[in-house]
Amino acid sequence: MNLKKLQQAERAFLLRYPGGFEDEELKDIGKKHPVAKLSEFAAQNLNRKSFKQQASVLESITKIVSRSSMLSMFEKPKFRDFVNGLNRNDRALLTEGFNKLLHGNQQQGFELIGDILLDGQLAKWSLMTICLYQYYPDTEVFVKPTTTKNVIRQFELDNLVYHPRPTWAFYRDYRDAIMTMKDAVHPSLSPSNAAFTGFLMMSTATS
Repeated sequence: MNLKKLQQAERAFLLRYPGGFEDEELKDIGKKHPVAKLSEFAAQNLNRKSFKQQASVLESITKIVSRSSMLSMFEKPKFRDFVNGLNRNDRALLTEGFNKLLHGNQQQGFELIGDILLDGQLAKWSLMTICLYQYYPDTEVFVKPTTTKNVIRQFELDNLVYHPRPTWAFYRDYRDAIMTMKDAVHPSLSPSNAAFTGFLMMSTATS
């Protein structure tokens, strides 16, 4: 990581938004993204007990996807239709995958979800990480391809090589890098991991 570039981006951001994400302009933008509400919904509907009800938990996952402002309008109906069209066995496997991702062996869960979504050509970073991020907004990350590639380039994360097909190894290492970068800047830039990656996105967009 190029710490100097990160600190330069921090200074430029705070010069424009002195209050960080508490700045009025950014707070107005944040109102358009119901991240906190979706995290509350995820906490209530994707907890350990929820996974005892397969149908309702898959419905909750689909709702998170459909309500997220961080996903494209094209991904949402495709994901919904794919999940609704799964047979009983695949629905059970997908449920098991999300259960492991959120409450058990994350790598196994991630890979199981990826294998199932691959059949529908939906094994995309955004769909693979949205529920994980919404359930753990302070410790997990949402991977948006363009932002991720720009962050790797701009801040010289030389140990990371982005590939379109999601892998657990990349996610784990990218998450670790984001958390390291987050610890290196002022807390006002990271009220959540989504806000912090928003700061990174805005910084790389002007570089």
